[in-house]
Amino acid sequence: MSWAGPYQYEIGKSPDKQATPPEVIFDELVPTLLCLSHLRWSFVYQRPQHLMSRFARDFNVLFAEEPIPTEDAQPWLEVRPEENGVQVLIPRLPQGCEGEAALRVQRDLLDGYLEKLGVNELILWYYTPMALGYAGHLKPKLTVYDCMDELSAFRGAPPELVQRERELLERADLVFTGGYSIWEAKRELHDNVFAFPSSVDVAHFAEARRTQADPDDQSEIPHPRLGFYGVIDERFDIELVADMAEKRPDWQFVLVGPVVKIDPAELPQRDNIHYLGGKTYDELPKYLAGWDVAIMPFAMNESTRFISPTKTPEYLAGGRPVVSTPIKDVVRTYGDTEIVYIADTPDAFIASVEEALADAEDRDRLLKTADEILGDMSWDHTWALMKEKMQCAK
Repeated sequence: MSWAGPYQYEIGKSPDKQATPPEVIFDELVPTLLCLSHLRWSFVYQRPQHLMSRFARDFNVLFAEEPIPTEDAQPWLEVRPEENGVQVLIPRLPQGCEGEAALRVQRDLLDGYLEKLGVNELILWYYTPMALGYAGHLKPKLTVYDCMDELSAFRGAPPELVQRERELLERADLVFTGGYSIWEAKRELHDNVFAFPSSVDVAHFAEARRTQADPDDQSEIPHPRLGFYGVIDERFDIELVADMAEKRPDWQFVLVGPVVKIDPAELPQRDNIHYLGGKTYDELPKYLAGWDVAIMPFAMNESTRFISPTKTPEYLAGGRPVVSTPIKDVVRTYGDTEIVYIADTPDAFIASVEEALADAEDRDRLLKTADEILGDMSWDHTWALMKEKMQCAK
């Protein structure tokens, strides 16, 4: 029924859930932005959530997810309002409702809800080309494709995704990309493509720069700590971490995040590797504050060829040196900064961590350099620039 949804569970932004859900907000006097996503709103808080929360200041934002099965005999549309004004739409389909039948039901559910709201001026914002199957008939004033990843290279991607993307690129008025490498791959396919690489909420992650109490599940872990947060999937180099952990048993590897699309039994098990599970966005600075070095042990494969990790500026905002495998966009943007280290083998990674640990002792230099790198690299700035491009494309 869904190629991405089954691997995503609720993590979200804050550990404090509201006792009373917010009310549905809809203003007929402002345009409606319908975001079509393969990522669930309540999963890892990342690019779609940052941007749509900001667009909700100017638009009615509807965030349409992939379907989830229901035990009910009839399909229905779950509408979940979020506190920032975003409405999350989740089609609930009976077991066995698949293929073209599922797409027809999704179209009917979506059309019915748009009609119920009285939507007039509509903007479509695609994260997944597969959404053309149920939203391609709509007549928007503007179509945006925010190509944050090369989804066709991800494990489990449907084979028709490449053709769907070609169709979407023909329809789109405007294409944004999640980094420069993927911009280079798409710029020949559309005449209105703009790179908007990873941004950061500096104030949020800067909380990690001040001394604070360790979370309970991290407090007993010795130092030095090498930390990673994010989704642990086919992009994560399991063998690299296992090799380093074996060679440096005195180092503690703290891995924060959900394990998806890979068998947890395949993960290396050692006394100095700690899997802490998924944490909310608001909790991340507390974990980051207790690390000595932040690591990005990404595998070098097709699934990471075009990525531009949001973690890099977040780690820097938190005042931590970073050691990464040679992801192209990381090397291009941060490779000569002297606080982001690049390593292509386990031994080189270990040497870079040792260098990072030594350099981090000059705390003032580390923070000054990090702030110079970050500059105006903020989600507010990215959002404002995107709005300008949208105005010009109308």
